[in-house]
Amino acid sequence: MGLAMAQVASVAGLPDFADLAEKTGPAVVNIRTTERIKPGQGGVPGADDEEMQEFFRRFFGVPMPRQQPDKTPRNGRKQAPQQEEEVPRGVGSGFIISPDGYVLTNAHVVDGADEMYVTLTDKREFKAKIIGVDKRTDVAVVKIEGNNLPRLTIGDPNRLRVGEWVIAIGSPFGLENTVTAGIISAKARDTGEYLPLIQTDVAVNPGNSGGPLINMRGEVIGINSQIYSRSGGYMGISFAVPIDEAMRVAEQLRTTGRVTRGRIGVQIGEVTKEVAESLGMQRAQGALIQRVEPGGPAEKSGLEAGDIILKFNGTNIEKSSDLPRLVGATKPGTRSTLTIWRKGASKDVTLSVAELEPEKVAKKEERKQKPEQAANALGLVVSDLTDAQRKELKVDGGVLVDSAEGAASRAGLRAGDVILRLNNSDVKDAKQFNALVTKLEPKKTAVVLVRRGDASQFVPIRPNGQ
Repeated sequence: MGLAMAQVASVAGLPDFADLAEKTGPAVVNIRTTERIKPGQGGVPGADDEEMQEFFRRFFGVPMPRQQPDKTPRNGRKQAPQQEEEVPRGVGSGFIISPDGYVLTNAHVVDGADEMYVTLTDKREFKAKIIGVDKRTDVAVVKIEGNNLPRLTIGDPNRLRVGEWVIAIGSPFGLENTVTAGIISAKARDTGEYLPLIQTDVAVNPGNSGGPLINMRGEVIGINSQIYSRSGGYMGISFAVPIDEAMRVAEQLRTTGRVTRGRIGVQIGEVTKEVAESLGMQRAQGALIQRVEPGGPAEKSGLEAGDIILKFNGTNIEKSSDLPRLVGATKPGTRSTLTIWRKGASKDVTLSVAELEPEKVAKKEERKQKPEQAANALGLVVSDLTDAQRKELKVDGGVLVDSAEGAASRAGLRAGDVILRLNNSDVKDAKQFNALVTKLEPKKTAVVLVRRGDASQFVPIRPNGQ
């Protein structure tokens, strides 16, 4: 009897999400995007390699419209030119942040869409327009025309505690108004993105992108953005963009349509325990300057390769990824003070923060109308960079990724990336790159130096079975 009573008490102590879902659900919306194509246009709209990579990496549900059939009459006569056709492209989620119809969602949900439709829980549908998109944080603001619309209350992610309950509302696999629950697994998880993300075990799947992560007080504390997955579906770990950072981005997008960020012109790396001990530091912290950009703010202030940045405007740099986030949040033109460690002592350096250039990627139009090619052994189809692209990206060689599949897709490569090196060999052009690939050992991991936007990083491409 005592055991039965204890079990009942335990069950009774579980949270009830019904009132929470009822209160917050009306402000969560379904976002449906479409693409205009010409009749008979080749390829599957909305399903190029870059978007498919986003499906696996960020669980963006991409419906697969049917290929357009050949409509040439049997008598051989040509039909009159037909108008473009609007076809489904994708489905995602979002939530209203103001009564006059501003909606917050993920950048990858709306990126590349020709038309966008927002549906509320009461079945009202609005045609929406994009106010601004920021790919670095994966945040977008869209607008629908309405008044007195339901909206979510903005919470404070800094008050989050690991282990507390949260819910997600969205449209997984297009199933609108779906509620799932879980707990905060970790805060400020560094996944290589521009912002530290909130990690949860809330079930999220394709179509949940852009939906809110809500605490038990009914406040939105994040935007569901990514999952860790080897299958493209939920595997127990999901990530959300902290709402305070998202709102800072959203405010700039609403005001100017773009986000400005600061930069100081350095390439940085982690400070290991061994390095810290060898240099006389009390502990491993800060950002090691590996390279100083010629003519940049850091060089003008006297910073050198080998310096370790310990503080930025008085804020400690615990790990190297803290620095670009602090600098990026600083208004260009601001005079800032850096505390650095150099030759066994700390000193302060003052510089003027410059503006970070917008992310540079190959335009979608430049990748269209290319002849179909078979992927090489790494799963890559590449082409030569144009002179204009090399000049814009400031590279001497390299190849442009037209599509990535198989091992390359699993490694995170996508259309628009630029490959500069394969193992220890510089890449000059597509012919030379493909020749290098043919000489690789089939069962050995290859490493490519990939340029994406303004950053370059080494990416290991592992063969099947590894």
